[in-house]
Amino acid sequence: MPPLPQPFTIDVPEAVLEDLRQRLARTRWPDEIPHSGWQYGTNLAYLQALVAYWQHTYDWRAQERLLNRFPQYRVQLGDVTLHFIHQPGQGPAPLPLLLLHGWPSSVYEFLSVIEPLTNPAAHGGDAADAFSVVVPSLPGYAFSHVPHQRRLDLEEMAALLQRLMVEVLGYSRFAAHGGDWGAFLAARLGYAYPEHLLGIHLTMVPVAPHPSERTDLSPAEAAFLKEAEAFRREEAGYQWIQGTKPQTLAYALTDSPVGLAAWITEKFYAWTDCGGDLERRVSKDALLTTIMLYWVTQSINSSFWLYYQLYHHPWRLGRGERIAVPTAVAAFPREILRPPREWAARVCNLQRWTPMPAGGHFAALEEPAALVADLRAFFRTLRSGGAPP
Repeated sequence: MPPLPQPFTIDVPEAVLEDLRQRLARTRWPDEIPHSGWQYGTNLAYLQALVAYWQHTYDWRAQERLLNRFPQYRVQLGDVTLHFIHQPGQGPAPLPLLLLHGWPSSVYEFLSVIEPLTNPAAHGGDAADAFSVVVPSLPGYAFSHVPHQRRLDLEEMAALLQRLMVEVLGYSRFAAHGGDWGAFLAARLGYAYPEHLLGIHLTMVPVAPHPSERTDLSPAEAAFLKEAEAFRREEAGYQWIQGTKPQTLAYALTDSPVGLAAWITEKFYAWTDCGGDLERRVSKDALLTTIMLYWVTQSINSSFWLYYQLYHHPWRLGRGERIAVPTAVAAFPREILRPPREWAARVCNLQRWTPMPAGGHFAALEEPAALVADLRAFFRTLRSGGAPP
């Protein structure tokens, strides 16, 4: 018998919230180089305003109610506890769809797309495009974290998610979407379990061609490699720390809510299509709820683990290997790495490439309507066994 999911409701103890209030009130603030803005990291004035809002205005209980609107479960798969939202679709033949977040994100990123995907007729769409949506907290994240639980690498995470969909929920054939680590996991699922994957939809191209197959690069591909090197040089410091000495960083971010907020906020500022105004894309409530899901579960340390694997035992495509299942890429202009279409076509069975007019790394938060439309369009023809446009 497959493991039986248990209904789950988010209900953070009041003592945890009171402890947070006390820690916020005792914050020791650093100085800042005058007039430096965000050049050296999270801006002091912005963070102070965010923390003041956190202390005096933000309502965690309201956000709990928002999250608890959707059916949630936890299931024990071997020695790993997995939390997930499961919202059945309303339509003639809902397609199971696995939505996969990354770091520093959470299931919260997808809240505004769940209802349009599961009940399209109520949101200006066609009931034939309905999905049954499954949104897991990745192992080690938020309510999929249990203290001292074994860390999983990318391959193990994908295997666990495949078990969730096939064994636990009974979906022998399903679709997957992801960005950031979610894109890696969707790609791994498509690579390792093609018999179960109808197709994958990505907002980030997560894998690269084998070095032997990077010949005859187009000018756009050559420009992308230069851009990627610039990112590694100037923007990947967090990867080096999280990928080499995650435990040391975890002490600070588990103990200081303001430290945690600064670490996460900088990424939302840098990786969204915000034009220097973060709240044009991500509200204070959305940002703080994302931070809270790491804080109240004390999961920041375990969330680092895939970076350690990235630097020590990465999953890469071998010579002659590619992802064979139908693949779509929604190319948002402010994604952190932006390979051209021909680069993606080297590594996957690319059947749809959609240049998006706006949006960045957190697509479901920034451009939910555009993301929903692209998911519907890509999987619409695959449902009937044809080739997507």
